Amino acid sequence: MAYLASAPVKTTVNNIRAFEDGDKVFLQTVYNFAGAGEQVAFDIFRFDKNGKIAEHWDNLAAKAEPNPSGRTQIDGTKEIKNTDKTEANRELVKSFLYDVMQGKRPERTLDYFDGDTYLQHNTGIADGLSGLGAALAALAEQNIQMIYAATHQVLAQGNFVLAVSEGTFGGAPTSYYDLWRVENGKIAEHWDVMETIANKSIWQNQNGKF
Repeated sequence: MAYLASAPVKTTVNNIRAFEDGDKVFLQTVYNFAGAGEQVAFDIFRFDKNGKIAEHWDNLAAKAEPNPSGRTQIDGTKEIKNTDKTEANRELVKSFLYDVMQGKRPERTLDYFDGDTYLQHNTGIADGLSGLGAALAALAEQNIQMIYAATHQVLAQGNFVLAVSEGTFGGAPTSYYDLWRVENGKIAEHWDVMETIANKSIWQNQNGKF
């Protein structure tokens, strides 16, 4: 913090989306730390009983050009609604992560979507299940696997659900932060930040990524 305050180029923070789930707040934000370049981030803050920040998790990635469907990492729907369906939407995403992302019951994939109308904000994937399928096929041709091994947190408010998962991408240990918007019981829109997990030898604390 002292370095950022003294840097000749000031840090900028642009909060895009903000949500609350119990004692946690989760945010989608664009940072530019001391002029180093824009990064898209998901942050999770846990607050203690006195309303003070007690714990923090995050994932960051460089801001990229629009994806094949012309969508960016941060545009799209922002309105929080259907707060009465928060728990149902959380459970839907938990099931989706288990069945589809962890590959336990991939035959159920179509059950989670309303046809091919899925809106995608991942930097390399086009809209729809067709876009997702094409991207996964391209990765397979390069012998690159995207593996979700475990999910550590699933936070929700209304129609938005953020999942924090652990796995590998191309063999490298990876942290996945996925934000989904749910509409009428189906997954309708997706944003994400993937980050390679740093080697433990360079960690500045021993709390772990998750």
